[in-house]
Amino acid sequence: MNVRWDCCKISLQAPPLDYSFRGISFIQDLLTEQPRAGLKVIKHSAGGKLLTQAVRLNNNTINELTDFASTMEQLLEYPDELSWVDLSFNDLPTIDPVLTMYPNLRALNLHGNSIQSLSEVDKLAVLPHLRTLTLHGNPIEEEKGYRSYVLSVLPQLKSFDFSGVTKQDRSTAAFWRRMNVKPKKVKKRRDDY
Repeated sequence: MNVRWDCCKISLQAPPLDYSFRGISFIQDLLTEQPRAGLKVIKHSAGGKLLTQAVRLNNNTINELTDFASTMEQLLEYPDELSWVDLSFNDLPTIDPVLTMYPNLRALNLHGNSIQSLSEVDKLAVLPHLRTLTLHGNPIEEEKGYRSYVLSVLPQLKSFDFSGVTKQDRSTAAFWRRMNVKPKKVKKRRDDY
């Protein structure tokens, strides 16, 4: 347990694993592509895996996250500790459910993609620690009530689209939800009569 804690402390302070601007189309390509060198070197575990909790995949041509989980397991010593993922400026048409497998995810950048449906945001509601989210530059940004919808689904957000979430935003989102989300009807069973 102590070794894991020490490694987690190191990975928390480590720079992100940076695959930005690499022309990557498929997640599996991360296994053969060389990450960008940063000012600080990412340490390796005794098993040779990287000790970081952040991954940059921005400014590529990724349109699906097939093999994301298995690739993270091959690259990172503690993939379950992933806390920041930058997938901005790719070609993602949806929010892949694989992202919900990382309960420690605190920051998720998805701006500048091709996400079409506002209901895609609902998938992220299972991430209890998500505090920062970017979605601007996607087609969903044009939908009526965009900001209020997102904040009503993800009330724990502190920052949305690079803007702090205010008390007024929360109040507006709660009001918007009451006015726009119809409560589910409870179906009565036959034996209830």
